[in-house]
Amino acid sequence: MSKPVRAKKHLGQHFLHDENIAEKISNTLTLQGYKNVLEIGPGMGVLTKYLIKKDIEIIALDLDTDSITYLIENYPEKNLQILEADFLKTELTDLFGDEPFAITGNFPYNISTQIVFKALENRAQIPEFTGMFQKEVAQRICEKEGSKTYGILSVLTQAFYDAEYLFTVKPGVFNPPPKVDSGVLRLRRKEDFSLPCNEKLFYKVVKTGFQQRRKTLRNSLKTLNLSDKLKEDSIFGKRPEQLSVSQFISLTQKIENDAVSTHN
Repeated sequence: MSKPVRAKKHLGQHFLHDENIAEKISNTLTLQGYKNVLEIGPGMGVLTKYLIKKDIEIIALDLDTDSITYLIENYPEKNLQILEADFLKTELTDLFGDEPFAITGNFPYNISTQIVFKALENRAQIPEFTGMFQKEVAQRICEKEGSKTYGILSVLTQAFYDAEYLFTVKPGVFNPPPKVDSGVLRLRRKEDFSLPCNEKLFYKVVKTGFQQRRKTLRNSLKTLNLSDKLKEDSIFGKRPEQLSVSQFISLTQKIENDAVSTHN
């Protein structure tokens, strides 16, 4: 057995050492509609060892050479492929071709939201996404309208996935312990995961709205050059956190129609 890997601060590493929690996370995957799983940031394989017992094909992806060496020496399983790569720079079709795959992992906290955004971009291939985040990030992803923590990440994720906060994990089960609690969530892709509006505009409306979240949408969306007639719509008197995902979609449709009618 190779010697344990030391956690590296610059990679945001905190190694989970609680077997029960690792097994619990491995069981957050429903394994419905796919047989491939990508594990991001496997470290020393605490979660990997439970994933490889399942009837699935796994790719474990890590940036850390020491972790990769450790995994190769300790996990020779046939259904596991170990890759040294940066998920954020990886072309996802290089992993499982065009086949669907789920993502799971104890995600490095410093890039966890970027991992979610990349998964959303590739949602056609990703029916399910589970794993551990900093607790407040996991809660924000799953939060509903009307809450102070509801924001860009909540709306964009929930436009395409049903988000479920599963359980909280205390710092003591990691080495080194992080300064915050962690949270495990599950995202399951909606049956219809295309938007009935212009997706680029939807992203822009959500991001622009929340950049000045204390203002009403009438003020925060000024830069979109809306017609005066459209701005009279009562939805513009609301603040962004008051709008559900479906209301953001209908707002985007109104802005699209407004642009068409104004230019005719």
